[in-house]
Amino acid sequence: MTRYSDPARVRILDESPRDECGVVGITGVERAAEQAFLALYALQHRGQESAGICAIHEGIGRLHKRLGLAAEVFDGNVLKDLVGDTAVGHVRYSTAGGGQLANAQPIMVRYSMGDLAIAHNGNLTNAQDVRSRLVKEGAIFQTDSDSEVIIHLIARSRHETVEGQIDDALTYLEGAFSLILSVGDTLYAVRDPRGFRPLVLGRKGDGFVVASETCALDIIGAEFIRDIEPGEVLKLRRKEITPLRNLLPALRQAPCIFELVYFARPDSKIFGLSVDRARRAFGRQLAREHPVQADAVLAVPDSANSAALGFSEESGAPFELGLLRNHYVGRTFIRPSQEDRDFSARIKYAPVREVLEGRRVVVVDDSLVRGTTSRSLVNIIREAGASEVHLRIASPPVRFPCYYGIDMPTKEELMGHRMSIAEIEKHLGVDSLGYLSLEGMEEAVKEGGPFCNACFSGDYTAPLVDLDKGLIRPEDAKCC
Repeated sequence: MTRYSDPARVRILDESPRDECGVVGITGVERAAEQAFLALYALQHRGQESAGICAIHEGIGRLHKRLGLAAEVFDGNVLKDLVGDTAVGHVRYSTAGGGQLANAQPIMVRYSMGDLAIAHNGNLTNAQDVRSRLVKEGAIFQTDSDSEVIIHLIARSRHETVEGQIDDALTYLEGAFSLILSVGDTLYAVRDPRGFRPLVLGRKGDGFVVASETCALDIIGAEFIRDIEPGEVLKLRRKEITPLRNLLPALRQAPCIFELVYFARPDSKIFGLSVDRARRAFGRQLAREHPVQADAVLAVPDSANSAALGFSEESGAPFELGLLRNHYVGRTFIRPSQEDRDFSARIKYAPVREVLEGRRVVVVDDSLVRGTTSRSLVNIIREAGASEVHLRIASPPVRFPCYYGIDMPTKEELMGHRMSIAEIEKHLGVDSLGYLSLEGMEEAVKEGGPFCNACFSGDYTAPLVDLDKGLIRPEDAKCC
């Protein structure tokens, strides 16, 4: 889980998995670092531990990165010094490597072809295997990040051109990687052949923007062009864009369906789909699969709002604001000394008694991971006067860890692995529990598939090299 530089600042422990990183690359745009900062602000939900921007001017990179949120890391004076019309930015939620500043990104190095910066979202499933071979050959690593492996592979390539060296490095990689690299004033955007993590392309004026989600384009007024395709490599330099499609082989596509379930912002468009519309479709299908007589439909805010609206639309039960989320909790409060198993939920969610009292309610959540927050939330809703509490989950049971760039608990910590649905229903104390089926979830967004559903099915599409070779423990097989 996340560590923070100030031990007095403690994050509420909840049951949600975390996405690892958000990335942005901009070229051909004046004051690119300022635009990159705004983009990172929009991508803050993808990583709250550290933020960084490398700005490039006349081939020279200037890097600023710190632990903390983007708004804490950057101010006007810092951005003023990050001059150039090319920039690479990153927000991180650590999984691979710890929460040290050394593991923050972008990583920048002095390179024979010009300063090189890299920002990575994903998880290399063979990072330790490649790393151990590089160390035997004399490589010296300064971080625990799997992204540094990519830099060493590029630097040690014998190809003469930058494109050839990047191509050479990419052939060694397994797993999930959406990458943005800058070499001098040239930007490269890479998405792994299976397309696990999203990466989108936009245009701003005569320049280009690459980012994890379209919400990063919207905030800076960039026009969305398209998704970068699985296996695609693009070269971008100011006003020019050159596809280098032959660099990665096409494999079975496997975009992460959990991005649509939970991680991506609802106002984003990824994998060719509106996230909001996908979640509404999950909610409608959930209502068809698990109908219930109820007086109101509630969302566990905020990530389940769209799914709850879909459930309401299909079921006919009105959507109500029965739960409010405290957006000022963040990571900064001090735990009380007294023991209160419901404290985290109580500080995070507040019931609206006038909505709940004496009513049969359906509570819709996007997913159920550990289940600790959900059990406390049910207690809070009942105490507020609800006569019945029916829980509906807009995804299947999470039974398996993710090794492709999402920080989930180990298998033993996952409620869906430890318990049957009947046992979970009893444990949470709800009147009924219903999960969206895997088939129903995939049918709801079939136009964007096929998807990676490994956290639900255990079907891992990319080889888990480090895990299979015993180079890492399962709990350490995480990202960036």
